[in-house]
Amino acid sequence: MTTVVGLCVALPLLAAALVLGLRRVALARDVITLATMSAVTGLAAALLAEVDRNGTVVLRVGGWGPELGIVLVADLFAALILLVASATILVVELFAIGQRRTPAGADPAVVSPILLVLAGGVSLAILTGDLFTLFVAFELILVASYVLLTHQGREAQVRSGMTYVVINLFASTLFLFGVAIVYAATGTVNMALLADRFPELPAATQVGIGLWFLIVFGTKAAIFPLFSWLPDSYPTAPTTITAVFAGLLTKIGVYVLIRFFTLMELDELGPLLLVIAGFTMIVGVAGALAQNDVKRILSFHVVSQIGYMIMGLGLFTVAGVAGAVLFLIHQIPVKTVMFLAGGLIEDDQGTSALKKVGGLATSKPVIAVLFALPALSLAGLPPFSGFIAKLALVDAGMSSGAYVIVAVSLVGSILTLLSMTKIWLGAFWGEVTPSAVPPSSRRSVTVMQSAAALAVAGTIAVAVVAGPLWTMSEQVGTDLLERTPYITDVLGVPASEGGG
Repeated sequence: MTTVVGLCVALPLLAAALVLGLRRVALARDVITLATMSAVTGLAAALLAEVDRNGTVVLRVGGWGPELGIVLVADLFAALILLVASATILVVELFAIGQRRTPAGADPAVVSPILLVLAGGVSLAILTGDLFTLFVAFELILVASYVLLTHQGREAQVRSGMTYVVINLFASTLFLFGVAIVYAATGTVNMALLADRFPELPAATQVGIGLWFLIVFGTKAAIFPLFSWLPDSYPTAPTTITAVFAGLLTKIGVYVLIRFFTLMELDELGPLLLVIAGFTMIVGVAGALAQNDVKRILSFHVVSQIGYMIMGLGLFTVAGVAGAVLFLIHQIPVKTVMFLAGGLIEDDQGTSALKKVGGLATSKPVIAVLFALPALSLAGLPPFSGFIAKLALVDAGMSSGAYVIVAVSLVGSILTLLSMTKIWLGAFWGEVTPSAVPPSSRRSVTVMQSAAALAVAGTIAVAVVAGPLWTMSEQVGTDLLERTPYITDVLGVPASEGGG
């Protein structure tokens, strides 16, 4: 299984090089891209099954030890997120094949290879066991993201792309300085070794490093007040791009936050995280309510929903972390399909502005269903996955006595429902608005709707298998907070011996 871990990173990058060479041959390009992401998704599923049965799989690249070499670690947490992320990219690529035949479609010669590069970077960020390789993964994601955002060359895209890059490059610079600080303090950047040595540092140093990386990873995750780059960046890009960004990029930031803060036992920062979580929820959803464009509303919701995951982390309990993990698994497909539905609206009407569309529930009932189901889940209504995940977080908060953040989360859910109602009344209710653009081909529409339907099925699947997922999430929470399983698996020795 160690080979499988390596292939999850290497296969998309190798395929990207091949697709780049064949970028003008449409059939070969599409077949290779879909086959690659299908293979990675299958490998991720096999890896999850193996990890669930037999425990963590560790790949020491080149046979080097953790002190010097690159280590890829597939524990239960990584395997779960890797499977969901790979499946998401596969669905988005399928949607892209349909959309590229429409006026709003992105250039397939650019999107296909760069999306594979992004997939490789995401896999590396999820699986890496050291901070420097994590830095490399984030830079790989950043470069790919910039190309995807700006490749059409429109003024708004270039402007928002520059904002995105400048802020994230600043975070990357802080990240690199943080890596240097950590190495100077502990003599390692391997996260297992670092977790073993971190408690030996002075308390003030631990808190300082924690705050430093909170800024770094918080920028990537778009937490309050570090989210300003997101609402302006996402709406300008084609749907294919915004869907994968909304579904994955900020979620990888959250994943790393959970991984780092639990490994380093930074529970002293729990109260601060809860405050940040509350502001992220409310400011994000308030921003959504103030918008009159489907894409901009959904972009602010990306921010708002991050707060719920930070809430689970901030509790620093097994139930809280498990709730954050389950919410993360739920959010990836839900946010993806919401933007895909927004893309279907834009393709049909030529715009996503609420003042210029209407009556889609009558004229386009398929789009209405594809939007309504994930919208109900996003708002946290039963029996959808959003309700289950939010219920887990509320229960964890009540058990910990964190009544204020629980109240804030419930208010955020109500406001989320109001914003979804705003979209429904504006775009789907009322009189049918004539389309401002010629209709896309039936084939293109069928492919895009099929891809969106697969994403909807993914959100429903999360609710259907919520029981087993919760069991896995609880195990993830236990392992993360105990830390010892991760350290022992990576180092091959008990934690007490790993500090060297």
